[in-house]
Amino acid sequence: MANTNLSKAKNVKNDEFYTQFHDIEKEITAYLEYNPNVFRGKTILCPCDDPYESNFFKYFALFFNFLGLKKLIATCYVGSPIANKELSLFDDESEENKTTKSPHKIEITETPDMNNDGAVNLDDVELLLASDKNHLTRLKGDGDFRSEEVKKLRDEADIIITNPPFSLFREFLAWIMEANKQFVIIGSMNAITYKDVFPFIKENKIWLGKGFNAGNAFFSIPFTKKYAEGVYNSDTGLVKFRNCCWFTNLDHGRRHDKRSLMTLEKNLRFNKKLKGNYDKYDNYDAIEVPFTDAIPSDYDGIMGVPISFLEKYSPEQFEIIGQMVSTTIDKYNFGYPYINGKKIYARILIKHKK
Repeated sequence: MANTNLSKAKNVKNDEFYTQFHDIEKEITAYLEYNPNVFRGKTILCPCDDPYESNFFKYFALFFNFLGLKKLIATCYVGSPIANKELSLFDDESEENKTTKSPHKIEITETPDMNNDGAVNLDDVELLLASDKNHLTRLKGDGDFRSEEVKKLRDEADIIITNPPFSLFREFLAWIMEANKQFVIIGSMNAITYKDVFPFIKENKIWLGKGFNAGNAFFSIPFTKKYAEGVYNSDTGLVKFRNCCWFTNLDHGRRHDKRSLMTLEKNLRFNKKLKGNYDKYDNYDAIEVPFTDAIPSDYDGIMGVPISFLEKYSPEQFEIIGQMVSTTIDKYNFGYPYINGKKIYARILIKHKK
């Protein structure tokens, strides 16, 4: 039964969203700016990525030498339709009976100048895929990241980087954390509130990455727009999601930028969004701060802020106390937030560090 959701997702392509190359490049650049050697000598695993389609694989193959990688591994649980039409992945495949739908992995330890033009670019990556230098092999199992076969690759890797199936985000993150690996993955911002995710955020074991432009993520989809949960644009072929973010445990500079804030008095006088008042919760001793830019600089008590606050969170400036997200109360969750008897959206509880 463990694979039921994954099989269903594969059958209907419900979770298959392809990350754009420039979004990957922008995100990875943030970690490089903070630490230029963050990937040097490391093995990267992309465990949900057919190399013939995945921009994650293309990015790290293209910049393999620049980043100083030790090895790049990509696996998939279904074959590429592009490869199926254009390339024979294995020597024993015939035109009549290609087996590219079988799960496979690719391992590379260099990206050479395949066409000898004096530069390494995406043309060389394409030639590498078609060559005998790409170490392409079939997987024995179904390619599920939870299989023993892929777990061994996880254990070999230093950093996991991918866009996992949305419906399996909890399991995928747990799979990473149990192996104590570094990672950069995409997920719904709502995952912040999951009871098996939030404790890692509170304890500063994971945090949000640089993020998408204006919080909007655009993904390409392979076959049909009918299942897309986001807003599909037929002109671009992209699906827009407003609640996606990057989750990571790699450091980046924005995470340490302290926000410039007004005092409580000045917020009440000049911040029109507040309408002249900070409400208090009916069921918890904290004030409601409905917008991140309305956090008072001089308030010593606990404040409730939207979950999007974590995009601007600096652990040197704020302490995370808990969250208010559901009726289930535990040591991290204090129930839904209520103001004047009305339930409002989920809140993260924070306070200033002294």
